[in-house]
Amino acid sequence: MRVALVHDWLTGMRGGEKCLEVFCQLFSSADLYTLVYAPEKVSPTVRRMNVKTSFVNGLPSSKRAYRYYLPLFPTAIERLDLGRYDLILSSSHCVAKGIFPHRALHIAYVHAPMRYIWDQHDSYFGAGSGWVSRTAMSMCRSYLQQWDVRSANRVDYFIANSHNVAAKIKQLYGRAAAVIYPPVEVERFNLHPDLRTYYLIVSALVPYKRIDIAIDAFNRLGLPLKIAGEGPLQEKLRKLAQPNIEFLGWVSDEELAALYRGCQALVFPGEEDFGITPLEAQASGRPVIAYSRGGALETVVPLESGGSEPASGVFFTKQTAESLLTAVQFFQKNRHRFEPAEIRQHACKFSRERFKAQISDYIAARVSEQKPKRSHVEAL
Repeated sequence: MRVALVHDWLTGMRGGEKCLEVFCQLFSSADLYTLVYAPEKVSPTVRRMNVKTSFVNGLPSSKRAYRYYLPLFPTAIERLDLGRYDLILSSSHCVAKGIFPHRALHIAYVHAPMRYIWDQHDSYFGAGSGWVSRTAMSMCRSYLQQWDVRSANRVDYFIANSHNVAAKIKQLYGRAAAVIYPPVEVERFNLHPDLRTYYLIVSALVPYKRIDIAIDAFNRLGLPLKIAGEGPLQEKLRKLAQPNIEFLGWVSDEELAALYRGCQALVFPGEEDFGITPLEAQASGRPVIAYSRGGALETVVPLESGGSEPASGVFFTKQTAESLLTAVQFFQKNRHRFEPAEIRQHACKFSRERFKAQISDYIAARVSEQKPKRSHVEAL
């Protein structure tokens, strides 16, 4: 089969790109289409693909400021010519699912519906954003929402990365979605008996991650907090932080693994559609202090759940510094109740091998179902 992969943009290696890596392994001879491509920011697995880009890739500062071109994304994705393929597998949290499939079977793996125009709009374009971006989005949000809903009809089958996202797909597009959890490279992480005193955040420094409330809480607590990650809010967040908070910027895979296994706990203050970092921390045997919304409800077992599974974290119920501060204090009093080996065992249920097998089986089943239909149409 002639296969095309479609991914929104390739400017870093986050959770969505980890899923894409598996797609690249399954279909190593496929063509990979994307809006913007920065080869130095992606893994060798992705770089080995035959990557084709949109016209956005040639616009000024597109590798760094691609989000400013958001109103152009629907046109850019629709102009990509995928007329010669039999199977299209899109990996979408923005517009990738809106590709024209022509005669191909189109399976969309959705990390989230376009968060900039739906549930995370206020985080990106609220009072704290610049007036230019707020004005521009107020003019094009309705168009983008209409396009997003309309383009869902170009998908034959949806796969969601969580039940949380499956519910959003049903609400926004009126479509059912299978649920296949994203992969966690559990083999990269391991247990270590010597813990340090610091807490850890691993995150892009963007508005909806709510790093600001974590900084506020740890300013008051005076506990050491390390923040690994980059993003447009970096300078603003640095100015808020007291000396007990350290910004590490980008870190290598080896450094990240060491940070996880040495921390007291991972702090996860944002609402994610799924969220890979809590599972990476748990693969290192470390608990998670998370906001009790979104994907964390599917990956973290709270201490007071009363269920049969061993606890792997603590939830806080309000997205405020006060609520997080209380959760950290509760964790400190109860951290002896967490068993690192049991926490890691829980994370191993989300392994890369499991994801690869489930995706492969799902695609094979859909292709098998489609072949008789396509053959019948061609015969007519």
